[in-house]
Amino acid sequence: MVQINVFVENTYENYEIDEVKAYDNALKITNFLFAQDEVMKDSCLAGEEYEQVFFDIVFMNNEEIHTVNKEYRKKDAPTDVITFAMFADSPQEERYIFDGEVHLGEIMVSLDKIEEQAKENNVSFEEELHYIIAHGVLHLLGFDHQTEPEYNFMVDYQNRAKAIVND
Repeated sequence: MVQINVFVENTYENYEIDEVKAYDNALKITNFLFAQDEVMKDSCLAGEEYEQVFFDIVFMNNEEIHTVNKEYRKKDAPTDVITFAMFADSPQEERYIFDGEVHLGEIMVSLDKIEEQAKENNVSFEEELHYIIAHGVLHLLGFDHQTEPEYNFMVDYQNRAKAIVND
């Protein structure tokens, strides 16, 4: 059984978020995704030997994520989520697993955007947050949404992951 470790940090000083609850829900989402053969067989971890997986989630405001988006993605606007998939985005020969431990990377989430999108999508803040966390975890596992089948795959699993937390 793989041990999943999620480090959660809120850098948004004026926004209260229950980091323990966020951790618990991110763990539920990740455990669900890791239990899906269809996800794991095509993930960056397929064929790898590991015992522990680590990743970070950083909650921030629109201003912070805008800065990151502009610097790293050359997009001059805030966004809901940015994922730095260090393991998945590295060439195969540079994917390191030390003592059975894999660090997948970091998910940055704008709480402002989550709030905006929840209203636009007529869902709760938590539902939108869980949907976006699942999106980030899928990116950490090496999935993308450049084609319609890739997009549909990700949306399907984001919805399924969100549902297991929100039921």
